[in-house]
Amino acid sequence: MPVTKSAQFLATTLCFLLGTAAYAQTTPAPETATPETAAPEAAPAPDGISMGTAADAPAANDGIGSTYTEASFDAWEQRCIRTEDGANPCQLYQLLKDSAETPVAEVSIFGLPAGSQAVTGATIIVPLETLLTAELTMTVDGSQPRKYPFSWCAPIGCVARVGFTQAELDAFKKGNEAKLAIVPVVAPDQKVELTLSLKGFTAGYDAVNKANGN
Repeated sequence: MPVTKSAQFLATTLCFLLGTAAYAQTTPAPETATPETAAPEAAPAPDGISMGTAADAPAANDGIGSTYTEASFDAWEQRCIRTEDGANPCQLYQLLKDSAETPVAEVSIFGLPAGSQAVTGATIIVPLETLLTAELTMTVDGSQPRKYPFSWCAPIGCVARVGFTQAELDAFKKGNEAKLAIVPVVAPDQKVELTLSLKGFTAGYDAVNKANGN
C-alpha cells in the first residue's frame, strides 16, 4: 500500500516529546597489556600547565530547572519545574498521540492572574511540518470551532499560545474531549485531528492552581 502524505507527516511528528532512548553499546574487554605492549608512562606536563582532574558526575535530571510529575489525574499530569526558591510552578500537561500511538502534540494548561479576559492560558506544541497559515483549530464536544495562530517555531516544534475565557474553561471542566486539528505542509488539503481527553481535567486544574497559589 503506498504511503500517503499524511502518514509521512505523522511519522515525523514530535517523537522527541518522549525523549530519546539511550543505546547501550558493548565492546569486548581489551586484553591485558604485557610489558612489551604496555603504553609508556606519560611525561609530566610542563610547569604552569594543568591537565585537569576528574569532576564529579552531574546529578540525575533533578536539579534547578528540571521538570517532574507531581501527580496524575486520569489523562493529565501535574508537571512542575524545580526552582531555586522551591516555589516550583506547575502546569497541567497532556501528550497527544495519533491512532498509531505516535506522539504528535503536547498541551500545557495553567491559570492566569485575575483581571484579564483570559482566565486560563495554554501552550500547544505541534510538529515543525505544520502549515502555520492554516492555524490551529480547537473544538470542545462538537462546539463551534475556534482558530488560534502560531507564535513561533523552535527545534522542538511550533508553538501556539492560547487564552481561554471563563466560559471556555467551564466547557473544559464539563466536557468529555476536545478536538485539535492541524494541517500538514506536505498535504495542505488534509487535516490531522487529535483528541484531547478532558477526563480528570477539573481535579488536575484545581491541583495546579493550588500548587501555584492561585
